[in-house]
Parts: sequence; structure tokens; C-alpha cells
Amino acid sequence: MKVKLILLMGIVSVSFAASFIRLADAAPAAVAALRLIFASAVLLPLLFFSTKLREEIRSLTQRDLLMMLLSAFFLAMHFIAWITSLYFTSIASSVVLVTLSPVFITVYSVLIFRDRMDWRFWLGLTVALLGCLILGSGDLKGGGWNIRGDMLALAGAVAVAGYFLVGSRLRARISLLAYILPVYSFTAVFLVIFALLSGTDLLGAGGKTYLYCFLMAVICQLLGHSSFNWALKRLKASIATIAIIGEPVGASIIAFFLLGEVPTGSEALGGGIILAGIIIILRKSRTALRR
Repeated sequence: MKVKLILLMGIVSVSFAASFIRLADAAPAAVAALRLIFASAVLLPLLFFSTKLREEIRSLTQRDLLMMLLSAFFLAMHFIAWITSLYFTSIASSVVLVTLSPVFITVYSVLIFRDRMDWRFWLGLTVALLGCLILGSGDLKGGGWNIRGDMLALAGAVAVAGYFLVGSRLRARISLLAYILPVYSFTAVFLVIFALLSGTDLLGAGGKTYLYCFLMAVICQLLGHSSFNWALKRLKASIATIAIIGEPVGASIIAFFLLGEVPTGSEALGGGIILAGIIIILRKSRTALRR
């Protein structure tokens, strides 16, 4: 029950991201970089108050740090691709495509790590993906999908799948804070470098941009992403991240209230089917838990 509640908190938290990105009204590189800068800035003071955290980070091996850099690189690529996609297609379309990451995680886990999933997982995944297809069908039929936005959202899904897969291996033996503090900080560095290379101004973004990027850092990153990273120690990556498929539902509801984007019939129907798929998966057998 604790795992389910924290995953639910993660779904709700990350669902605010798409609307906050639109409201930030800034270049994608600036939004991505500022989000991780603020998230890292909130976490860094913990090093001064926790001797245990400092000791654990000092004990990280060179291999641990290299894997954290790889995880951060995947996360940076995810944000660059996905945030940019929101400037080319609708929130519903972009979020639906980017939340297909569990599919890539599952395929990789089955092919490389020989993970076995029982029938409930495959049934739930099939139902959830059917909901994703229905949710995005309205844009597809209306010709509103921009191919560039679609490809960027899919690239974001592939990147975040790599981020969670690497994180799953590290979180098996590293505490949550000792993992997310370096990874979020490394990600911030990657994104700042990308912003500078692309000529993006981070200092003159404006108060509105800073406000919504800070809200993204606290709500979507520290509460949302960190909830999934917390779950990685207790669940297989393919299970912990399946809850992300619920994000299109939350994102559509939040976009309605914050941006006035009215969900279509296909989005409402698809959202209900997605939730049904998630319930099936989260009620699956104990094989989901790490041994």
C-alpha cells in the first residue's frame, strides 16, 4: 500500500509538468536547465546537515559515478526532447507518447536481463497502451499531430527508459538521496552546457519563467521523479515506471483547469482505460517486488 500511495503521488506530481512548461513561456533549453538547477539547489544543503549522506556519497565508487553520469545524460536528453515536443504538438499527444517508456523498459528487461513477467503485467500493459492509442486518436484523426513533436516525444520516452533502467541498478544498493542528489546535479550541468551551446539565456528569463521552473523542480522533480526513483529499490523498473502511463490522465485534467484545454471524448475514454490498465498491473503478484 505504501508503494502504491507513493507511486500515486508521483503520477499526480509529474502531471503538472506539461502545463507548467507551457506557463513558463520560455525556450525549452531554459526550462529544462532551470528545472534541474532549482531541484539541485534544494537538495545540496542536505550535504551540510547529514553526515551519513556525505559519507555515503564519498563511498561511491568510480563505476557508481560513471553510471550516475550515464543516468544523468539520459535524463537530460529526456527533458530536452520532451519539453521541446510540447512546442510542436498538444499536451495530450506529447504526454501520451513520452509515457510509452515502460514499453522500452520492458523490452530491454526481457531481452537483456531475462526478466519474466506474469500474465497480469502483459494484460495490464496491453489495456493501458490501448488507452494511450484511444487518447491520442483524436489528434491523429484531426491531422493535428506534428511529426517533429511526435518524434521528439518518442525520443524522450526512449531516453527516460534508459534513465530508469540505469537508476534501477544503482538504487538496489544506494539510498535515494545519495542517488538523486548527484544525478540531478549532473543533469543540471549537462542541461546548462546544452543551453549555453544553443545560445539560450538563463539569467534573463523573467520572473514568470523562474516561478514555474521552481514549481516544476519542487513538485514534478523532487516529488514526482523522486517517487519513481524511490520505488526502483522496491520494484522492478518495468513495474515501478508503469504508473507513468497514468500521467496523460492527470496532465489532461490539469491542462483543463490551468490552460483551458478541454479534453475530447477520446481523451476521456482513453484516460479511463489507462487507469484500468494501471490498476491491473499494480494488483499483480509479488513477483513485481525485488527479492
